[in-house]
Amino acid sequence: MESGPAIFTGAVFALFGGGLLLWTAVRLRQRAPVAHEVNPVASATVAGFVGVAAVLLAVWCFTRV
Repeated sequence: MESGPAIFTGAVFALFGGGLLLWTAVRLRQRAPVAHEVNPVASATVAGFVGVAAVLLAVWCFTRV
């Protein structure tokens, strides 16, 4: 019974982290700003860090199943 919430939470983190990393990569490839009126290097770094952290949390959740 406890594996259901872990699977759901892992899926949410995986989708969010993967989507954020994909979106950030596309924006950087197009040389478009990741966040408006923010230092481009800082916004890409923070977005990349949050995306990787979310994917790592997803992996951790899936190991709890």
